[in-house]
Formats: sequence, structure tokens, C-alpha cells
Amino acid sequence: MSVTLAVDAMGGDFGVEITIPACCDFLQDHPDTKVIAIGSAQAIEQSIRNCNPNLLGRFQIMGASEIVLMDDPIEIALRRKKDSSMRVAIEQVREGKADAVISAGNTGALMAISRYILKTLDGIDRPAIATAIPNELGKGTTVLDLGANADCEPIHLVQFAQMADVMLRVVNGNPKPSIGLLNIGEEVIKGNEVVKQTAELLRQSQLHFYGNVEGNDIFKGTTDIVVCDGFVGNVVLKASEGLAKMMSGMIREEFNRSLLTKLMGLAALLPLKRVRQRVDHRRYNGAVLLGLKGCVIKSHGSADRFAFKVSLERAYDAAKNRMVEKIAESFTLRSA
Repeated sequence: MSVTLAVDAMGGDFGVEITIPACCDFLQDHPDTKVIAIGSAQAIEQSIRNCNPNLLGRFQIMGASEIVLMDDPIEIALRRKKDSSMRVAIEQVREGKADAVISAGNTGALMAISRYILKTLDGIDRPAIATAIPNELGKGTTVLDLGANADCEPIHLVQFAQMADVMLRVVNGNPKPSIGLLNIGEEVIKGNEVVKQTAELLRQSQLHFYGNVEGNDIFKGTTDIVVCDGFVGNVVLKASEGLAKMMSGMIREEFNRSLLTKLMGLAALLPLKRVRQRVDHRRYNGAVLLGLKGCVIKSHGSADRFAFKVSLERAYDAAKNRMVEKIAESFTLRSA
């Protein structure tokens, strides 16, 4: 099965400076793929000059006259910018011209436009944003929702768990993903009513429900999946990113204090490099918008070339393994 990816070439903090070189790297590694790059044709053509000429036959440029800015209100992005690179890229999936869409642009706009154009799968009330967060086991903990739904009912959280379960089984090859419900403690008596009711529903389901987990369990890798509402999930994500940056800066500052500490830093360079690789958020770039009638991947807005390529890999894996179709089939069977 060949895979075609639609790429919002203008999205994110760096636009074509990052997206096009990353697409070239991706095409080099995947001879069974094509890329439709959407945005300013002039900017894309200029950036594509550095790409391997042998790859250009699998590179299609599609013009779009507008860009969804990172600070654009959702209303502007959805209602007024109807020829934005983001919207045109999503339309390629709806029209069957692409198997997945990737954007590093405005998250709220991406979700709103995707939901408007692609619609949600039958049986799913709300889409959710899911991504893997580094853990000490080295495989990442999939956390959702990360901000699409600030307020959730128990049934929504159960649906998030069901979608993530399918994703890990068909894309990651995990035959029985374990699921944890994020709470303020492991005890069944803890948590608000929504969490308590969700836990009961998950216990009654056919999912591999571990039980309640706490925030530190995300980084320990206690479960493969951690479910929470979008308000909590977004706080967890931003806090973990902030902590990682703070620790990195503090370590660098301490090793640069004197000649002696600089020498100590050189001696510790190899283990520090290994630690950095293990917690490198770039290796986990590419959040999945689950629950839509199409595969949509959100890259971090500040992603570099390596990180954006990782998001392309995630889109490729999801499309190749028919993730959206498998989720749809799963919910059809449950409702039968």
C-alpha cells in the first residue's frame, strides 16, 4: 500500500524552512510514499531546490493563498481563511487524495477545521488529542486528552481509552495496552465524581484497565495509556515540557560555573548525551487527533527538521496500518 501525505507546509514557527527539508528526508526513507506540500508555491519551490532531484517525482506542490497564524482566533481560521494551507491540506484527506494530513500550525484551529471538514466517526462524541510522553522505560506513555476537551463526561473518557487502545494495538503492535485513569491517588475512593464514574465504566469494559494512576506514573511507564480530560492533560503536558527545559538549563548552568565543572561536564558528556536522547521530546513529536473520519497529525509548532520528520513517520504508520478504519470498526462492533 502506497501512502500519500498532505503537509501544511506553512504551519508552525518556521514554515517551509523546516517542513520541506523534513519531507525530503522522509521521502528518502520511504520509497512507497508521496507528499502533497500545500502553501505558497513560490516558497515551497525555493525550499525544494535542496531536495534530492530523484525524489521530486513523488513531491506535489499545491498552492494556497492564506496561512493560519499561531495566534489566529479559531473563528478567523475556520470561517474567513478558507484558502489556508491548513484547510486545503485537510481537504485532501476528505477528498481521498491523501491518506493523512500533518500540520505544525495552531492546534485549536487544526482541531476545529478538521472536525468541520472531516466530521467525527460514528459512535464517537468528541475527538481527542493524544501523544506519547517520554518515560523511564524508553517507550513513551500515551496520554489523552491533551486539550481538545476541557470538560468531559465519563462516557467521553471511556471513548478516549477505547480509541487509544485501538491505536496502540494497530500502530504500535501492542496486543494488550494497559490503561490508567489519571487521578489524585490510586485508591478507588479518590477523585471527583466524573473520575469515579469513569473508573467504574472502565472496570466493566473489555479494556485492560489497570486502575487509577497518579501523575508520576506517566513518567514511570506504569501503564501504556493514561486517560484524563483535556484541561488536566494540557497542564500535564506543559508542566512536563517546562520541567525538562528547566532541568536542562540548570545542568548546563552548573557545568559552566568554573573550569573544574567544565572538565567534569566533559567527563560526563556521554552519559548526559544518553539521558538527553532518552527524554528528547523530538522523538515523540506528532500528536494524533483521534475520533475523526481521517488521519490528522499535529506537530509541535517549534519542531525542528528531525522532529517534523518524526511527525511524518507517525502519520505514515497510522495510515499504513489503517488506524482510522480500525477505530471505526471497533466502535461499530461495540454498538452492534
